[in-house]
Amino acid sequence: MKFWHYALIVFLGGCCYGILSTFVKLAYATGFTVNAVTGGQYFFGTVLAWLVVLFTKKQKLTGKQTVKLLLSGIPSGLTGIFYFQSLQTLDASLAIIFLFQFVWIGTLFEWVLQKKRPALIKLISIAILLIGSVLAANILFQERAALSWQGTLWGMLAALTFAAFIFLSGSVEKKTPPMLKSALLATGAAITVFIVFPPTFLFDVTVLTGLIPYGLLLGVFGVVLPPLLFSIGMPHVGSGLGTILTASELPVAVMMSSLVLAEQVSWPQWLGVAIILGGIASSNLRRANAKQS
Repeated sequence: MKFWHYALIVFLGGCCYGILSTFVKLAYATGFTVNAVTGGQYFFGTVLAWLVVLFTKKQKLTGKQTVKLLLSGIPSGLTGIFYFQSLQTLDASLAIIFLFQFVWIGTLFEWVLQKKRPALIKLISIAILLIGSVLAANILFQERAALSWQGTLWGMLAALTFAAFIFLSGSVEKKTPPMLKSALLATGAAITVFIVFPPTFLFDVTVLTGLIPYGLLLGVFGVVLPPLLFSIGMPHVGSGLGTILTASELPVAVMMSSLVLAEQVSWPQWLGVAIILGGIASSNLRRANAKQS
């Protein structure tokens, strides 16, 4: 495949995360608790991932490789936990801004751990994305946004673990079949979530059956597809550009809230969406041109 094919795959992985918030809100509106929704997402997602693995080409992994991939899934589970904690004391618009800091943290990881110093144009792209995120989250035009140190801490931890997950998706066990890798990453994330949120919903038939449609949707778009798509695309685009491409999460979240939940989206938010997409496209085009030259 060509470079832009891999870039598109990573971009779509970010889009999957943007879909989640809409289905989470629908699940909450139905009456499900945070514990049930979060646990259901990782339970159904992990089960689905392993079902797909059963019908794919098998490859034996060593115990060391398996453990490494399971541990690499921990940041994914922690991201969901930390982000939920930030929402306890922050408005959703502020919480997502803190989560969005993964864009520059991912580039920092690449610089420190892989010795790839970011080019000036990449830093400009990141600045554009951050400006767009502020507009898309609509925090400038709110009457008052409450800020707490606890929410800020949890939000930044969520950004840190999300950036770590993206980095590990593209750097750990690159030769492992993507679906098997996705299943092991999902398992590591599920174990992490179940330690914090014990899956008591599994023993309540009423809750479990009602949770199935939401759990399946959240599992597919939040647990199965992103690790799979990142495993395919990240090794080819790099974690630095990968984090920029994954910024597609926020525009999709805004569009889904407008189309599915019929929420009012102001023109500054649409402007922010356009700026983010423009920043992603600009960075990707420059990288693709550099690859061809």
